[in-house]
Amino acid sequence: MASIFAKKPLAVLLGEANSTGHGTLQRTLGAGNLVALGVGAIIGAGLFVRTANAAAQASGPGVTLAFVLAAFGCVFAGLCYAEFAAMIPIAGSAYTYAYTTMGEFVAWVIGWALIMEYALGAATVSIAWSEYLNKLLEVFHTSIPYHLSHSPFEHAVINGVEQHGMINLPALFIIVMLSLLLVKGTQESAMFNAVIVVLKTLIVVIFIAVGWQFINPANHTPYLIPADAVVKNAAGEVVRTYEGWNKHGWGGIIGGAGIVFFAFIGFDAVSTAAQEAKNPKRDMPIGILGSLAICTVLYILFGHVLTGVANWREFADPAIGGEASVAYAIRAHMTGYGWLATAVTIGILLGFTSVILVMLMGQSRVFFSMAKDGLMPKAFSELHPKFNTPYKSNLMLMVFVGLFAAFVPGSVAGDLTSFGTLLAFVLVSIGVWIMRRSDPAQPRPFMAPLSSPSFPLVPIMGALVCTLLIIGLDKNTLLLAFGWMVLGFVVYFLYGKRNSMLQQGVVVVPTEMESEAFIEPDPRNR
Repeated sequence: MASIFAKKPLAVLLGEANSTGHGTLQRTLGAGNLVALGVGAIIGAGLFVRTANAAAQASGPGVTLAFVLAAFGCVFAGLCYAEFAAMIPIAGSAYTYAYTTMGEFVAWVIGWALIMEYALGAATVSIAWSEYLNKLLEVFHTSIPYHLSHSPFEHAVINGVEQHGMINLPALFIIVMLSLLLVKGTQESAMFNAVIVVLKTLIVVIFIAVGWQFINPANHTPYLIPADAVVKNAAGEVVRTYEGWNKHGWGGIIGGAGIVFFAFIGFDAVSTAAQEAKNPKRDMPIGILGSLAICTVLYILFGHVLTGVANWREFADPAIGGEASVAYAIRAHMTGYGWLATAVTIGILLGFTSVILVMLMGQSRVFFSMAKDGLMPKAFSELHPKFNTPYKSNLMLMVFVGLFAAFVPGSVAGDLTSFGTLLAFVLVSIGVWIMRRSDPAQPRPFMAPLSSPSFPLVPIMGALVCTLLIIGLDKNTLLLAFGWMVLGFVVYFLYGKRNSMLQQGVVVVPTEMESEAFIEPDPRNR
């Protein structure tokens, strides 16, 4: 058997990228589709929910700086992703890149961590989707019964009557519908996503434009949370203090960046569609960096307006903050714009929908690549005979993610999605530097700047900033993530290592002609 750190030859990956015909993913996505996929995955729960959370818990009005810091790390990681995606246009994203730079075990670690980002993230967002559907229905004086919209582990007292959950049907419904859409086809899914992206981005822009005139400059002073700050509720009770290096001042910017980082998750999902891009050399960097740039500008403006309209202390009150924070700010401080609060709720629902879609798509593509390598059951790599989509992977995810969404509380996931993403970013950044040293002559249609073997500034900064954000995560999140990764180690040695194609010596290196850099697509398909 080969070493657990054996690398998958780059020639094999390039050969797979050049494969055509049945059994291969179809190249149907252009640059616009890829940018929309990125924006679709990025703008969602993070923007509408995490902005107020970060302001209340760590950053205050300085949440705009927290967005800048989070984006700073994402830019470095995004440049590294763009280089890999253009050079190795194949499904699998960070998992695939690690396999050819750091070996099988590290690739497995990333693949296992990405489950926290994609599968667990999709389930968690679907539960939030269910909650916001009820918020929207309340506008029309109706709602889905508590027992049909909550897990069996949840209960609450409503109008003096204790209610117990049975099943979260709305969360299960949205998982099933989007999974079936993904089975139908990548192009159809991309078109559906593009429509949603236009609508929810429009709502964000309207909030920024309208809310700007309601900004109270006093709400931005002081800009950072003081070390001795306390927040009291309407009854005069202390509901929050700010002890800890990452809860106030400049440390709070780091802590806030770890919270809002969830809002940036998604641009890396673009790289999972590399094998379905028409012209990956050109389109993948545009999709990854373009979606990141658009969302960063919107996030900074959104954070500035939200903390200017309402004081950050208001969001620290459990009765106000959290998921209802944006709607609260509109109703409490933007007189005459109650309709916008409803529009924001619709925008959140749309945002959740596109996030779930892209997360499910990303996870199925990671599983597709892992299954082709033998690290996952073969069924995950089988394509539909008519639609050429990894339908068995989509259907299995529909079952497992659907069960999680239907019967497990959303609070279980916490910030695990951020951890999985940050870990992938760290290793992809390191991978670019390793690849520059090991394969300096390999054609690179896009090159991350300042990343030479002797001066790898971008990869080092990407790894350092993302590691800093991992350290800034909540201690309980880190403990849960550690437990998940230990479970992943067990699964690898019991199943992955034993079934790995590379370990069994059945990986065939293509001929020199087959392993050349990706062939330019037919212009008629663009």
